[in-house]
Amino acid sequence: MSNRSGPSREQRDSSDALPSPPSNNPTELLRFLQAALVTPVARDHNQTNAQFRRRRIVVACTLFLGSFLLGYGLTREPGDASFYVATGALACVWTIGAFASGPLHLGWAHTRTGERHARPILQPFLLGVFAVLLFSAGAVIVAQVAVLRDPVGDVLEFAAAAPILLVASITLINGIAEELFFRGAAFAAIGRRHPVAISTGIYALVTISTGNLMLVFAAGVLGIMVGLQRRVTGGVLGPIITHLTWSMSMLFILPPLLEFATPM
Repeated sequence: MSNRSGPSREQRDSSDALPSPPSNNPTELLRFLQAALVTPVARDHNQTNAQFRRRRIVVACTLFLGSFLLGYGLTREPGDASFYVATGALACVWTIGAFASGPLHLGWAHTRTGERHARPILQPFLLGVFAVLLFSAGAVIVAQVAVLRDPVGDVLEFAAAAPILLVASITLINGIAEELFFRGAAFAAIGRRHPVAISTGIYALVTISTGNLMLVFAAGVLGIMVGLQRRVTGGVLGPIITHLTWSMSMLFILPPLLEFATPM
């Protein structure tokens, strides 16, 4: 994974590697959100025309195969061995396609002082925690409506049908693979015009292959958040941390929360 074209050595300092979290001060919160989701870090990730065409071709082929595997895996019966084979193959497809498309970057984040840049670690973690709170509040609402609750229950059946360690491993590996591809390769293949909206749209459209509209909705919401991070940091590290914070937390929180909130 490429580390080139980041801030200069003078702009980096390992002692400032963890930007300060937002305080209770509304101004501090706004500064945090602006630094994490709005103001891009300066970088030079230009591609030649040949590299850009190659990336687009690889991304298109990967999307075709990945969409098929995603739809196939999540239309299997819970507990069916073919589900685990398909999801493992899917992670390989996203990862291989991402690295085959061209250079990927970890990215840089603003720090509180604004004088240096650091790897995005704490900011994306806090955004992931926010996503967990947002989706948890949404789950309480979803639990009240059967037409919304049932599609979520269909997905949770896959988690209930296997040992939690296996399910957690699948969640972890696929989360990383998705961000490498969608916020790494696919984002870079879009160009400079509306990459957040387009990459999120692609992410949601691919999820349609599962036939589960609640998954499509979740992909859209998460895609916007990590897409904004990708635009700010110029890399995949921030989106990966946010995605994993959200997905690993929801894996354990969502089943008991839905059970508790579902009307008797």
